[in-house]
Amino acid sequence: MDLTRTEDQELIAATARGLLASRGAAAGARAVDGDPAGHSADLWKEMAGLGWTGLPFPADAGGAGGDFVDACLLFEELGYALVPSPLAASVAACGMPIARFGTPEQRERWLGGIAAGRVATAAPLPWDRPGEGPVARPDGAGYVLDGVATFVPFAASAENVLVVARLDGEPRAFWADASAATPRPAGTLGFDRPCHLDLAGVRVAPDGVLGADRAAADAVSLFGAAAACAEMVGGAQRVLDMTVAYAGERRQFGRPIGTFQAVQHHCSDMAVDVLGSRFIAYEAIWRLSAGREAAADVATAKAWVSEAYERVCALGHQVHGAIGFTREHDLHLFSRHAMSAALAHGDAALHLDRLATALDVP
Repeated sequence: MDLTRTEDQELIAATARGLLASRGAAAGARAVDGDPAGHSADLWKEMAGLGWTGLPFPADAGGAGGDFVDACLLFEELGYALVPSPLAASVAACGMPIARFGTPEQRERWLGGIAAGRVATAAPLPWDRPGEGPVARPDGAGYVLDGVATFVPFAASAENVLVVARLDGEPRAFWADASAATPRPAGTLGFDRPCHLDLAGVRVAPDGVLGADRAAADAVSLFGAAAACAEMVGGAQRVLDMTVAYAGERRQFGRPIGTFQAVQHHCSDMAVDVLGSRFIAYEAIWRLSAGREAAADVATAKAWVSEAYERVCALGHQVHGAIGFTREHDLHLFSRHAMSAALAHGDAALHLDRLATALDVP
């Protein structure tokens, strides 16, 4: 595939970078750190007004008629600016499976709400505890959900949640009212304010199940992991830019530390990881966007980018020295983001195992 951005995509990325840079002081990770919602409601309204929440959705569902690659440019810029937002949870993990597997009525109603600015989130089955998670059972014409959905991002501010639960042992995706569940803050390092959702007899309408089989449930994790990769690419790029700038400004022994070979090697290694992460992430994103088989590509990208982002942050700390660990500096915030994003929708070990299974590697 050709990863060169189109003129429209360059405009999307540049506009997003400019807006988020100007809103960072009020909506960045540092600014919303004590907010239970975990994000700026004012910025969310602005995003919705600009059409970000409906960018990859079809026009007949209230969207802008773009594609998933376009949306991932926004997720990347959110990572670059380190601005916590439910955009990826709403649009990627929740919205894209609906766009792909929903009926016309579901797309019109559910996607239309997300595109208009309704905060939604997704709750995939716990990747680290096979066999656990919510279960669904038929009840009259509809369904009832019971159990606990764990580590659901931005659950406290979501109006709807796409819950993946087991129905007769098979994962299926159900559209539920978030107010019917009880959120419990998980208290993690992440900026996405994850909660455990207690689902006790949560009723789902007859048309609240998405798709005819488990494909929609699997898509929640596929699109969510791909969006996380885009966000991590943005974060890694920002750490590289910060580190190169610091190496040119910080002086030692009468000259910038960037003139020392060891520092140059660190920056070069970071640049290789960032470029490789971008290529591997957008290959998977493009395959998903084009409707091609992408499970192995997403697994490859999530495994690689998760570890590469953490390596970039570690080398950034090496170059910055002690200043990077202080509360006043932003570098430690990116390190927090790298650790939490690496676990979102499965860590590197899980995705490497999935890739080995797909390649029939013993």
